[in-house]
Amino acid sequence: MKLLRIILGIVLPPVGVFLTYGVSPALIINILLTLLGFLPGSIHALWAITKYYEKESQGGNAAY
Repeated sequence: MKLLRIILGIVLPPVGVFLTYGVSPALIINILLTLLGFLPGSIHALWAITKYYEKESQGGNAAY
């Protein structure tokens, strides 16, 4: 599932963030960045998804 979210984060950034965080501030930020340009949205999506999995692997709360 992690790989699918990363691929979606590259191809459709808001979808990858939505599948990871649901409706959250991370999704709103990503939508705005994607509207500004595809590259900023993709970079934010990859950052947010990897941050989520890093926190999850450390046993912490993975909320944004």
